[in-house]
Amino acid sequence: MRIFDQSRKRQLRESDLNFQNILVIDFGQLGDVILSLPALKAIRERFPVAKISLLLGKPGADIVRLARVADEHILVDRVQLRDGNKIASLATILGLIKDVRGRRFDLIIDLNSLSETNILGFLSGARWRLYANRENRSMDWLGRFPSRPPKEDKSKHYTDRYFDALIPLGIEPFDRKFRLDPPEENAAEIDSLFDQLDIADKVRIGVFIGAGHPSRCWSVDKFAELTRRLVQDSSNAVLVFLGPEEIHMLETVRKSFPPESVILHKLELLPLMAAAAGLDVLVSNDTGPVHLAAVAGAPIILILDKRAPACFLPLAERLCVLNDFTIDELTVEHVFDAIQRFMPRKNR
Repeated sequence: MRIFDQSRKRQLRESDLNFQNILVIDFGQLGDVILSLPALKAIRERFPVAKISLLLGKPGADIVRLARVADEHILVDRVQLRDGNKIASLATILGLIKDVRGRRFDLIIDLNSLSETNILGFLSGARWRLYANRENRSMDWLGRFPSRPPKEDKSKHYTDRYFDALIPLGIEPFDRKFRLDPPEENAAEIDSLFDQLDIADKVRIGVFIGAGHPSRCWSVDKFAELTRRLVQDSSNAVLVFLGPEEIHMLETVRKSFPPESVILHKLELLPLMAAAAGLDVLVSNDTGPVHLAAVAGAPIILILDKRAPACFLPLAERLCVLNDFTIDELTVEHVFDAIQRFMPRKNR
């Protein structure tokens, strides 16, 4: 069988699709990488005997290792490249190009298709290069494949957009839900912590109060008031999660939140995932950790401004999106009522 694309004037035999050494470029933030997991799994299943390497930033490294969707991981500190010494950054980039060329990949798949990653793929020496077709973002004309993915459909969820990039490989979309169990040692660590806090038998309600941009943040005062209402029921335990980007809020949270709440601000990524897996519900702004909690199986109440796009919704089995209002208009009563609907029967 031959695949022929008139626009490219090239033919590809079915035997040529038997790729043995594949590089997948997945240069997104934590949430982006998690949303790409179904597509990464599909690539793994499409090429079960190929060696698949994954080039990505550091935030998603632990998660993709846990998901076992690649044989090898090439990590790039994108923040250091952007903010560090320019000469050192240039040397790192040149070293990365040399490293990628030396691995002799026969196929490059660029899921995010940024101009810089398109150029890296072009310089890789790979015979075939498949780039997502992103309007005004990519230089996908540097790709080399008999057929191109469809143009990015911005009305689609991001997970479905990743699948669109794989259409030329004959990969069909499937259920976008993706579930990961935290490592046993991290689950045991969190079980022990919950026992120490005497909340193992309580209804555990998590709140994540940060986000990457202020426009996505419900106010701390409203989170605090919500927590005060929740802890009035002694069968509830409220866990307040703070990531590294929220550590500057620690003293404010200590002063604003009721003493019955539990503040967790030192959890690394996989323990945070294990803690999320043990929640009865998580109330969160639109931020990376909410995607982590979703694939860990936590029911999610997502606070989302009505003007925000819905294309980044987490891959949760149970999801309630509060987006009928702007962030500022959303009241404590709205969120409290949503939590009550999510509560386990033992707390009703």
